[in-house]
Amino acid sequence: MKDILYKYISRWTSLNEEDQQAIMNEICTEEFSKGTVIFHQGDIPTACYFILKGCVRQYSLDEEGREVTSNFYTEEQAIAIFNYHKPDKSSDYTFVCVEDSVMVVGDLDKEQDMYDKHPQLELMTRRMIEENFSEVQEEFAAFIASSPEERFKTLLMKRPSLIDRVPQHQLASYLGITPESLSRIKKRILGISMKTPPKFK
Repeated sequence: MKDILYKYISRWTSLNEEDQQAIMNEICTEEFSKGTVIFHQGDIPTACYFILKGCVRQYSLDEEGREVTSNFYTEEQAIAIFNYHKPDKSSDYTFVCVEDSVMVVGDLDKEQDMYDKHPQLELMTRRMIEENFSEVQEEFAAFIASSPEERFKTLLMKRPSLIDRVPQHQLASYLGITPESLSRIKKRILGISMKTPPKFK
């Protein structure tokens, strides 16, 4: 699975193979079982994550205590919390594994030491975050302006694997609709029941 990391290091840096291997030797990977909460809403994160395998859901609780899903992270995506502006540095979200997952885990307390030792690693991280932030901005703007059916079509086009990988009530929450509405939209667009989700190649 570390081939994924090699790909990213090669894409964002000009490090030679020896330096790449040195970084890989210092990186920690961990396995997480389905249902594992990485950290809760209100916790102060102590680590950042890069998913090699699996799926992680991001959600928060609304005023009535209902879970509102705001994102899913899958292979080759980083989970970084931008909470430095908050006095208590707490997370606004809970992150939980939807599947058994394998992730690179970076200790935030040691992050600067790694950057000092491997300056291009900091450049790689910044570029990855900038790219991800740009994508999130575009997706959010499109989400706000689109209808529920358009949101589902966009999901089919950009992230079709989520249809099979996450519970439908969580997917509905992510799309901002009820499970019943999602069922009707799926039947209308795909012509099938939610009990037999499509397989995408």
